[in-house]
Amino acid sequence: MSGTPYNAPIMVLNQNTQRESGRKAQMANINAAQAVAQLVSSTLGPKSMLKMLLDPMGGIVMTNDGNAILREVDVSHPSAKSMIELARAQDEEVGDGTTSVIILAGEMMASATPFFEREMHPTIVVGAYFKALEQAMKILEEVATPIDINKDDDVRIAIQSCVGTKFAARWGGAITELALKSVRTVMMGNTTEDGRLTIDTKRYAKVEKIPGGLLEECQVLDGVMFNKDIVHPKMRRTIKNPRVLLLDCTLEYKKGESQTNMEMTKEDDMSSALQEEMEEIANMCNHIMKHKPDVVITEKGVSDLAQHYLLKQNISCIRRIRKTDNNRIARVTGAKIVNRPEEIQESDIGTQCGLFDIRKIGDDYFTFMVECKNPKACTILLRGASKDVLNEMERNLQDALAVAKNIMINPKLVPGGGATEMAISAKLLEFAKSVEGLEQLPLKAVAYALECIPRTLAQNCGADVVKVITELRAKHQQKDGVFFGIEGNLGKIKDMKEVGIMEPANVKVQSLKTAIECSAMLLRIDDVVSGIKKKAEKGTAKVENKDDPVEQYGDTRDG
Repeated sequence: MSGTPYNAPIMVLNQNTQRESGRKAQMANINAAQAVAQLVSSTLGPKSMLKMLLDPMGGIVMTNDGNAILREVDVSHPSAKSMIELARAQDEEVGDGTTSVIILAGEMMASATPFFEREMHPTIVVGAYFKALEQAMKILEEVATPIDINKDDDVRIAIQSCVGTKFAARWGGAITELALKSVRTVMMGNTTEDGRLTIDTKRYAKVEKIPGGLLEECQVLDGVMFNKDIVHPKMRRTIKNPRVLLLDCTLEYKKGESQTNMEMTKEDDMSSALQEEMEEIANMCNHIMKHKPDVVITEKGVSDLAQHYLLKQNISCIRRIRKTDNNRIARVTGAKIVNRPEEIQESDIGTQCGLFDIRKIGDDYFTFMVECKNPKACTILLRGASKDVLNEMERNLQDALAVAKNIMINPKLVPGGGATEMAISAKLLEFAKSVEGLEQLPLKAVAYALECIPRTLAQNCGADVVKVITELRAKHQQKDGVFFGIEGNLGKIKDMKEVGIMEPANVKVQSLKTAIECSAMLLRIDDVVSGIKKKAEKGTAKVENKDDPVEQYGDTRDG
């Protein structure tokens, strides 16, 4: 609404548009960010609580993974939605630190409240935040210690401190070992020569969850397994050193692309047409049999006749396998996926698999292709009491895999347990003294906001928060106090290097960048306009306001 020289108001925005501007919008954004942060604050650290969430379908999710919790939560405030995106970005980028990034961002937003109350301009606050981020990155570089990724013990420390805060921590190093072995299997290339290292755990490390059995039965297979059985009961179920052929075409009679009509004039026309179909299939099978494979795996269907021909030659066959599974089999057996039976060459046959075996687990049959020489893909087999336990274990395992992958790509560790945040906080406070003008205050605010991580850790394990944080501040004022942090199980201050709580530098860099950049963006918002369009009545295509035609689809449009 704006005034004219005659003070008659002019309505610019639609009357049913909601608008918050200035201080009100900023405070609403800050409160929304804090509300999201409070939701996950109790899930930080080894003594964290689990959250039980009900999804719209009535299923239950029990987890303490920040991203998994926020993914299920339905929020309406736009700033809260943007905060939830942070956890998703953190999870996709580095896999760990989803809870801490939300807590940090919420605290950064809250730290700006006093400046807005004193009418400080948001751009000054945001400028100081970015200066603090720049400085924090330099401090992280100083604190980070490089490791040798060829030594399993060094990598194990980082994965263990990631899994240590999760539900799976109670099974000791089981998840850590699974993650380390599978990443080592999938790793291609090396870091020494040209620095090209590809670790595609998403595509080539498949997690198979089978309820029942003992947790000790979880393992990384030296090959792959998939939930399929052979197509004919008389085919061989166990083959040592099989020759494997992978296809992505059908072993059935191919119908014409366009609609074709056959005109039968003589009584033996039908039988000759059927005979041609049989010859076509026999031809296909002959092309396959020429190369003497023991196992044929195809992504499409296999007709009864093709099964009969293959069975005669003692070839086991599996059909309708997923494309992703087929790619993994190709990686472990050394086979190439062939598109047409006529094009099969000897080099397309895979010979690196040591054992083809079909076993029954529970009610289902599973095909195992194991004992492979130098496999470049793997299946991680998880066994557990119930589906909920298995789902949580899988989430924890995915985090552990991401951490292992990040260490291989960037082999640097920083101390965990809030030690890194305290070190950055102490150094930022020193740096703030050298900054003149208004920017000094928001810089100090960022330094104090970083203390929220050790503070939340102390709260979650029931320690005396004020006492512990004061002690920790004092330790970090000393010359070599960088590695002092909170040991999350006991709530005591320990040297993180001695206790072995170290995190990948990647995770810390990403969480700091994401938290500060997002809070800086949200703090610059001074106007929130939400236009609510009137919905058409149910079952009719009438529009109340003739000036605003509503676009219609499907049945509504066609009447």
